Amino acid sequence: MNRRIASVGALTVTISVILFAVCMLIPFLFGSYFVCMILPIGYIMMCAGFYSESHEKHRAAAMAGMVFAAVYAALIFLVYFAQMTTVRLDALDGQAMRILDYSRGGLFFHYDLLGYGMMALSTFFVGLTIVPQGRADRWLKCLMLAHGV
Repeated sequence: MNRRIASVGALTVTISVILFAVCMLIPFLFGSYFVCMILPIGYIMMCAGFYSESHEKHRAAAMAGMVFAAVYAALIFLVYFAQMTTVRLDALDGQAMRILDYSRGGLFFHYDLLGYGMMALSTFFVGLTIVPQGRADRWLKCLMLAHGV
């Protein structure tokens, strides 16, 4: 069951990244914001799978990866929920728009950057838990550590 949850999470991450790219190319902002709210769900499922498969001596790194994944998810949900509701649906005054509108590089844009920084930390710590048993495992470990750095 643990492996199945992790696999569904990885598939969810893959599909949401592809859909995000498509929505950005169209351009369909609401779709890209919505897809960005699905991504953290899949990412947490994937990290939980790495945690469950980690050896006992790597559990601290795996737990750190899970905690950073949770912080990432909270920030991303905050940013994209605001984009899909308040910014998109309400007529905001100048000051509120500067704070909330992601496209203007305001506060929520910086929250988004912080969130993806937490995701990078999460991938770094999860990468530390991988014990390579083949070439694909070595590549995965290297890519996760590189993403984290």
